[in-house]
Amino acid sequence: MWALLRFLKWTRQLDGPEARGLRLLRAWLSPKQRDQFDAFRYFDVAGSATGKKYRIHLGVSANVQEIGEDGAPNRSWCFMPAAPLVAGDVMLAQKIALETNECDALAVAHQFPIRPDRGGLRRQF
Repeated sequence: MWALLRFLKWTRQLDGPEARGLRLLRAWLSPKQRDQFDAFRYFDVAGSATGKKYRIHLGVSANVQEIGEDGAPNRSWCFMPAAPLVAGDVMLAQKIALETNECDALAVAHQFPIRPDRGGLRRQF
């Protein structure tokens, strides 16, 4: 009986909102971004207007870092859709916004400094 309950829970997780959101995100990532996401739980995108590099970490808020020319994060950004969405959907919206309309995305974003103790990020799952 316990094995059956565990199996049913596992199958629901495979097709739950979080799993579907991550599958959709992965479908939109380039092969390089997908490899990066699989290895590190983040991926890099280039801003459409400035060409700056942004790193989008797994999460729903305070999960975007601007990466300097030295490869280190130099500031963090917080912006997300108004509706409550799962992490994969939020990250996809952030990716599309930065790659297609960087200036407008950053105009509504909250900027904050990097937290030296954790690279500027809090875990947001």
